[in-house]
Amino acid sequence: MKEEFTHTPVLLKESIDGLNIHSEGIYLDCTFGRGGHSQEILKKLNEKGSLIAIDQDLAAVKAAEFIRDKRFQICHGKFSLMAEILKKKKITKVDGILMDLGVSSPQLDDSQRGFSFKSDGLLDMRMNQNHSETAADIVNNYDINELAYIFKVYGEERFAKRVAKFIVQYREEINQITTTSQLAQIINNAIPKKEPGKDGATRSFQALRIKLNQEIDEIEKTLPIAFEYLKKNGRLAVISFHSLEDRIVKNFTKNKLQTDLIPKYIPIKASEIKQSTLRKIGKLITPSERELKSNPRSRSAKLRIMERVAINEA
Repeated sequence: MKEEFTHTPVLLKESIDGLNIHSEGIYLDCTFGRGGHSQEILKKLNEKGSLIAIDQDLAAVKAAEFIRDKRFQICHGKFSLMAEILKKKKITKVDGILMDLGVSSPQLDDSQRGFSFKSDGLLDMRMNQNHSETAADIVNNYDINELAYIFKVYGEERFAKRVAKFIVQYREEINQITTTSQLAQIINNAIPKKEPGKDGATRSFQALRIKLNQEIDEIEKTLPIAFEYLKKNGRLAVISFHSLEDRIVKNFTKNKLQTDLIPKYIPIKASEIKQSTLRKIGKLITPSERELKSNPRSRSAKLRIMERVAINEA
């Protein structure tokens, strides 16, 4: 049975152009989703090129069956496992890597997955359905301080402590919280002042999803691995959807750009100065007005592209 969920890849042209794809290259799509970016990469490869996709969502891996192409492989797992995946395939370097972070439209649109408060469903939020802990386990078992920390750090919620208090009070005095609509109502009741045009539960739902799926840890762990697997002149394109993700990518780029600081007037040859192994490609890219109109979910997307310009020998 064909899925009825629609999925429009965000910043599709910009990210594919940014990878500067070579027809015979090896590429890695770290978040297959429903294959929008993967299909575009494949279009630019000849018979010698290849693409490996990764996704921890079993539904995404199942959806990848529609791509019947000898140049394409799909692997189930977190993208932080890319080193293990590539080693098994005896691949030491790749020409380009795409990371499309966050939750996908099919995940949001499927009420049974519990990612969204816009339709009622069990409070799940697992990106990998094999994991035992769900978002319901967090809201029903974590204490008030742990919950407040999650909402403040991962959701940047101004009223984090108040939201945590309302959740604990509800589960202790009324019942366990098991559905998305239950939780959304509790959160909205807790927030005294809401942002115009934004549901009060947005930040807290984001925070729970990030905590449950360890998304920040995954990004911090994966970026150095991804960069090390790039060939010289290989590129890494990262699409993020909120400030926490983008900040990690931005800081990683900044740290990689740092070189040896030599005091003025010290006689030293340029060749003796440690050079940066990374080059930023262009400026931060955000969706065009046209894309925003056709796909409102792209509004918070940010694309950063970097190139490995050298490989330091140990």
